[in-house]
Amino acid sequence: MSKKCELTGTTVQYGNNVSHANNRTRRRWLPNLQKKRIWVVEQQKWVTVKATANALRTLDKKGYTQMMKELNS
Repeated sequence: MSKKCELTGTTVQYGNNVSHANNRTRRRWLPNLQKKRIWVVEQQKWVTVKATANALRTLDKKGYTQMMKELNS
Protein backbone atom coordinates (compact mmCIF):
# COMPACT_ATOMS: atom_id res chain seq x y z
CA MET A 1 0.00 0.00 0.00
CA SER A 2 1.55 3.26 -1.08
CA LYS A 3 1.32 6.32 1.12
CA LYS A 4 -0.25 8.52 -1.55
CA CYS A 5 -3.52 10.44 -1.65
CA GLU A 6 -5.75 9.24 -4.50
CA LEU A 7 -7.40 12.65 -4.88
CA THR A 8 -4.54 15.14 -4.62
CA GLY A 9 -1.43 13.01 -5.14
CA THR A 10 0.15 14.05 -1.84
CA THR A 11 3.03 11.71 -0.94
CA VAL A 12 5.68 11.32 1.76
CA GLN A 13 8.03 14.29 2.23
CA TYR A 14 11.67 13.88 3.25
CA GLY A 15 13.96 16.10 5.27
CA ASN A 16 16.30 16.24 8.25
CA ASN A 17 15.99 16.16 12.01
CA VAL A 18 18.39 18.85 13.23
CA SER A 19 19.66 18.54 16.79
CA HIS A 20 20.85 21.35 19.03
CA ALA A 21 24.42 20.37 18.07
CA ASN A 22 23.36 20.69 14.39
CA ASN A 23 23.62 16.94 13.77
CA ARG A 24 21.40 16.00 10.84
CA THR A 25 19.60 12.67 10.46
CA ARG A 26 17.14 11.84 7.71
CA ARG A 27 13.44 11.66 8.52
CA ARG A 28 10.15 11.64 6.67
CA TRP A 29 6.74 13.24 7.09
CA LEU A 30 3.80 10.96 6.35
CA PRO A 31 0.53 12.32 4.92
CA ASN A 32 -2.58 12.10 7.10
CA LEU A 33 -4.28 9.37 5.04
CA GLN A 34 -7.79 8.17 5.82
CA LYS A 35 -9.95 5.52 4.13
CA LYS A 36 -13.43 6.77 3.34
CA ARG A 37 -16.45 5.30 1.56
CA ILE A 38 -18.17 7.85 -0.67
CA TRP A 39 -21.53 7.50 -2.38
CA VAL A 40 -21.19 8.58 -6.03
CA VAL A 41 -24.62 9.65 -7.30
CA GLU A 42 -23.69 9.51 -11.01
CA GLN A 43 -22.54 5.88 -10.76
CA GLN A 44 -25.06 4.84 -8.07
CA LYS A 45 -22.41 2.99 -6.05
CA TRP A 46 -20.03 3.31 -3.10
CA VAL A 47 -16.40 4.13 -3.84
CA THR A 48 -13.62 3.67 -1.27
CA VAL A 49 -10.86 6.27 -1.48
CA LYS A 50 -7.64 6.70 0.45
CA ALA A 51 -7.24 10.44 0.85
CA THR A 52 -5.67 13.00 3.15
CA ALA A 53 -7.84 14.73 5.73
CA ASN A 54 -7.40 18.00 3.82
CA ALA A 55 -8.57 16.35 0.58
CA LEU A 56 -11.67 15.00 2.34
CA ARG A 57 -12.61 18.55 3.38
CA THR A 58 -12.23 19.68 -0.23
CA LEU A 59 -14.26 16.66 -1.33
CA ASP A 60 -17.15 17.78 0.91
CA LYS A 61 -17.03 21.21 -0.72
CA LYS A 62 -16.54 20.32 -4.42
CA GLY A 63 -17.80 16.76 -4.75
CA TYR A 64 -16.20 13.57 -6.03
CA THR A 65 -16.80 14.06 -9.75
CA GLN A 66 -15.35 17.58 -9.78
CA MET A 67 -12.21 16.44 -7.97
CA MET A 68 -11.73 13.55 -10.39
CA LYS A 69 -12.09 15.96 -13.34
CA GLU A 70 -9.38 18.19 -11.89
CA LEU A 71 -7.14 15.19 -11.19
CA ASN A 72 -7.40 13.87 -14.76
CA SER A 73 -6.84 17.25 -16.43
